[in-house]
Amino acid sequence: MPPKSASSFDPKVDLYLANARPFAQPILFHLRELIHKACPTIVETIKWSRPFFEYKGHIVCNISAFTAHCSVGFWGEEIGAVLRAAGAVKEEGMGTLGRITSLETLPPDKQMLTWLKQAIAFIDSGNYTSPIAARQKVVKSSKEGPAPSLAIPEAFAQALKASKPAAKVFKEFSPSCQREYIDWIAEAKRPETRDKRMTQAIEWIAEGKQRNWKYQNC
Repeated sequence: MPPKSASSFDPKVDLYLANARPFAQPILFHLRELIHKACPTIVETIKWSRPFFEYKGHIVCNISAFTAHCSVGFWGEEIGAVLRAAGAVKEEGMGTLGRITSLETLPPDKQMLTWLKQAIAFIDSGNYTSPIAARQKVVKSSKEGPAPSLAIPEAFAQALKASKPAAKVFKEFSPSCQREYIDWIAEAKRPETRDKRMTQAIEWIAEGKQRNWKYQNC
């Protein structure tokens, strides 16, 4: 539990953690402690109904609690590349590191602190691109000129055909929104990764969610 005298601890985040399920509280409090240890000047806030941690006006990461797991999401394209290179990015769950069900399923504290400090260092060096900015760049680029056509992978086309709600929503998406899903699936290097992404995509699309819905303020 963080010291209440610390001004960087937001009471709204206290409330979020206090209202989390019992299994989730040790995980969330531990993640919060690590984040503040990595950067004592981090600023807490609530965005999109979950705790976010900001440094110099940029989002470093967020933590979330769900029915049966927790998640931690790193922000910034640069730290994202580091995590992908380390094989730490997991497809399941909403965050970067997959479904966290206990303290034991978290990476070691030393590794977590290293990643958090790297994320901070990217901001200090001016090398920080938020996921939202990266997405807006893609949209702007598509408006400046026609992007080369990309066929829907056959397996994805069949999955859409099997889900009428998803097929209807996908058809109504803008070309750029469609392309985000198609690229995501086409870039999968392994069949099992592709299948997981397709399953997740169909679920999100049927709910009317764009590929990067997690980062949209809606």
